[in-house]
Amino acid sequence: MGDTLIVVVVIGLVAVLMFVFPLMTMSDRTDDISQLAVETATTEFVDDARTSGKLTLDKYSKYVENISSTGNAYDVEMEIRVLDENPGKKTTQVNSKKIGENVYYSMYTSQILDYLRDNNNKGVLPLKEGDIIIVNAKNDGTTLSQQLKNFLYSVTGNDTYTIAAEHAGIVTANGSGTGN
Repeated sequence: MGDTLIVVVVIGLVAVLMFVFPLMTMSDRTDDISQLAVETATTEFVDDARTSGKLTLDKYSKYVENISSTGNAYDVEMEIRVLDENPGKKTTQVNSKKIGENVYYSMYTSQILDYLRDNNNKGVLPLKEGDIIIVNAKNDGTTLSQQLKNFLYSVTGNDTYTIAAEHAGIVTANGSGTGN
């Protein structure tokens, strides 16, 4: 009876070692690859908007398609801090480019997408030099790796994410607002 119990325990341990840990390792690697892909796509998207001076609906759609190709769903948050051209400075301050005196107002994801989807704007949001664009993407579902870790370790919670990327930068070109 004692030998049978030991054999069952050993078979269970061998099964865990042969199947669960390699599965965890492979799912972790998949998350690593997804992380790299999302970071790269986010950086390219922001840098393209910064250097071209415009954010287009086509490029946003391609960006979302690229990050979704990892097999995960993502929550994409955007913010554009628009440099106010008329911040109401005193007449003695003639240079509005001085550090510390610039005034920004923000546009957020829903406002940006509404602007891009408006037929009058032709899917283009022109940016100007000095504006700041910030994009943050994080997975909003649980990956296989997270599920396995939750099962084995109870380490992660429901509000955690493993795949996320954020990139921001200052716009270096004035967008014309036409074309894609």
